[in-house]
Parts: sequence; structure tokens; C-alpha cells
Amino acid sequence: MFVKISEQPSLYNDLEKKSVREILEDINTEDQKVALAVQKAIPQIEKLVTQIVPRMKQGGRIFYMGAGTSGRLGVLDASEIPPTFGMPPTLVIGLIAGGDTALRNPVENAEDDIHRGWEELTERNITDKDTVIGIAASGTTPYVIGAMHQAREHGILTGCITSNPDSPMAAEADVAIEMIVGPEYVTGSSRMKSGTGQKMILNMITTSVMIQLGRVKGNKMVNMQLSNKKLVDRGTRMIVEELGLDYGKAKALLLMHGSVKKAVDAYRAPRATKEEEE
Repeated sequence: MFVKISEQPSLYNDLEKKSVREILEDINTEDQKVALAVQKAIPQIEKLVTQIVPRMKQGGRIFYMGAGTSGRLGVLDASEIPPTFGMPPTLVIGLIAGGDTALRNPVENAEDDIHRGWEELTERNITDKDTVIGIAASGTTPYVIGAMHQAREHGILTGCITSNPDSPMAAEADVAIEMIVGPEYVTGSSRMKSGTGQKMILNMITTSVMIQLGRVKGNKMVNMQLSNKKLVDRGTRMIVEELGLDYGKAKALLLMHGSVKKAVDAYRAPRATKEEEE
């Protein structure tokens, strides 16, 4: 029998009678359970990532599907891939029930449309090289379930992130990531522990995928976009450390080539050629 653990009554009562300090300490106590729940799900996260990587090497994409908080977190994670790893915004795509309007305002009944998710995927020419990852704390969102069901029917890899075991959404997933964080501090408020755990797992999925795709060197974001002074400074210091150049030369090299990786490769290329000739 499917039980929504995420919507069970809070372990705390009379919240309005508590002091601010008590509320903060109680929330922190609950938040500490999230990392442990995510840790237990690592085998499933690993299984999903190891199937995503070869698909993306062949030109595949990741589609996140969600509604409300879950949808917003998917869009957030997807939007951070281009600036962090220098990848085009077309490789990790976040879709939210109700469209971009739903990022700031609820869209009535959008998550209840079981057909719309798949329609949005077909509009983006989804193929069997792609991966669809449903995100829903409850595991019962029709918008997500409908998209995942059709994706599987078309031989497309599906995964999901949920806070409940044996959910209808998990039944449509090739790899179900079940992160059981327990009841929320405010009963049913899945923007809290469930949302925190979803963000952690999304970080884990895309960061590990990007590392496997060669977008990180050592432990550095060598492909990050140089979109502000802070990032130009960070990239310059990476080049200083990597090549032993002074700061001015390193910055000029970075700005000329547009990324740390391209700058380092360009600097080393003529030297490698010269050594071969000798």
C-alpha cells in the first residue's frame, strides 16, 4: 500500500507557541536528517548517473520534470549548468508544470494535466539518447507521471526523485531515487526537507555527470563562463597556479581565449609542438 510519508503529521506540535530559537533549532534538527536520507540513496543515484553519461556523450540531454517547488528546483539546477561548466543551455533542461509563469506564481491545475508533460518533451524533439527525470516529493504528480510513462514507452531512460517509497511516479522510472526524509516540520510543506534533499541530489547528478564529461580539471571549473569580475579573477588565478605565469599575463590569456581550459591548452600547444620537433 502506498503511503505518503512526506505528508504525515509533523513530529512537532503547537508551533505558534514556540520561541524563534526553538523553531530554528527544531528545523535544524530535521534538516540534519536530510543528508542521511540522501546518503542511503547513493546507489540509485550512481545507477542513474552511469546510464546518463554514455547517452550524453552521444548527444543526449537531461530533462527535469516537476511542479511547484520540485519544478523550480529542476529549472534552477538546469540554469546553473551553462555558467558553471560552460555547456550550452540545451543539454540540461528544466520543465515546470505551467511554464515559466509557474516559477513565480502558481498556475491552477497545471500539475494535474497528465498529457502536457509529454507534449512539451515532443516539442523539444526528445529521442532515446535523452533522459527524463521526474521530481515530486509526493510521487503522484500527473504532469510528471504522464511524461515519464510516455518516455518509457518510447525507450527513453527515466529516473525520479521522490520522498515516498513505492510511489506511482517510481513505477514509471527505470531508476527510482527514493529519499525518505520523513514528515516535514510544517505538516506537508515539502519545500522544506524534501526540497533540500532534491537540491542535494540534483547537485550530485549534474556535477558528477559534468565531471565524467570532462568539464572539470583537478577540482576546478575550468570551463565556467566569465560573466563577472569575480569569475574572471578566479579563472586568472587558476591559470597562474596551473602555468606559473604572473597575474597580468594570465588574465590577458584568459580574456583572449574565453575559458581557463582553452587558455591553458592554447598556451601549452606551441610548446608541445616545439618539443616534438626537437
